Amino acid sequence: MPSTRQGFNLELEALRQEILAMGNMVMKSIDEAVLSLSTGDSALARKVMTGDDEIDAMEVDIEDKCMILIARQQPLARDLRILGTGLKITTDLERMGDHAYDIANITLKIHHEPLIKPLVDIPRMAQMGKDMLQNSLEAYLTLDVAMAEKVCQADDAVDDLYQQVVRELLTYMMEKPNTISQATQILFVARYLERIADHATNIAEWVIYLATGERLRKK
Repeated sequence: MPSTRQGFNLELEALRQEILAMGNMVMKSIDEAVLSLSTGDSALARKVMTGDDEIDAMEVDIEDKCMILIARQQPLARDLRILGTGLKITTDLERMGDHAYDIANITLKIHHEPLIKPLVDIPRMAQMGKDMLQNSLEAYLTLDVAMAEKVCQADDAVDDLYQQVVRELLTYMMEKPNTISQATQILFVARYLERIADHATNIAEWVIYLATGERLRKK
């Protein structure tokens, strides 16, 4: 029979694996949301939106388990950081899932229209954000501070690409007023992807805090 400490460690590991599983589900949701937009696949968009309920349920389950462990074990120092960062990371993952839902919802709004231009930078932004999320989760798994710091640095490239997308879409809207409605929706998509990268950065910052006990805030 495992000791109390061994049992607690097993519960912490199970919690970490559940957070990683939630992260993988969010990555898939982002990928499918952007694919639905690029291809006009309304069925895939609805699948993403339905799947958001499962992501939300995972957040609630992880939060409940964290709170039970805090109440039962009354952890201190590093153990408390593990549970606290778990709660924070889960919140960021849930919000990323919400943004995937929002992108899928935009697919349903515009899928019956031809795209005003082929989507190139939007999938690039999505891939950059997914890479950041994957790397932040890997850093969480291994407590790799260097990898987490690289995630934080990568956010600048996403911000630059976002600004480029905004400029291009505003130019379209000025030159071709009939594109304003759809261009506005794609602007929202770009904003959601920029926020996804921000949340991946948040996760990386929480990993650094978990590993070092020091808070790093992006400037």
